[in-house]
Amino acid sequence: MQKLHLVMGGRVKDPRSLDFVDLQDMHMVGVFPDFASAQEAWKANAQRTVDDAEMKYVIVHLHRLLEPDLSEG
Repeated sequence: MQKLHLVMGGRVKDPRSLDFVDLQDMHMVGVFPDFASAQEAWKANAQRTVDDAEMKYVIVHLHRLLEPDLSEG
């Protein structure tokens, strides 16, 4: 089974939260077929914006949203 992951980022109100300021201005990096490639894309974007504390990139586990009853095993 494919385990899709979405990498996205944007400006947050508080760096300790996931409360994004402007959803219209979100950076959708892409959808990746596995966690390793998603993590690589997340790291590249997070490092590129490391000096901006209000920018945050995250990995969303799409496979967990699409099929929540399946175990991770």
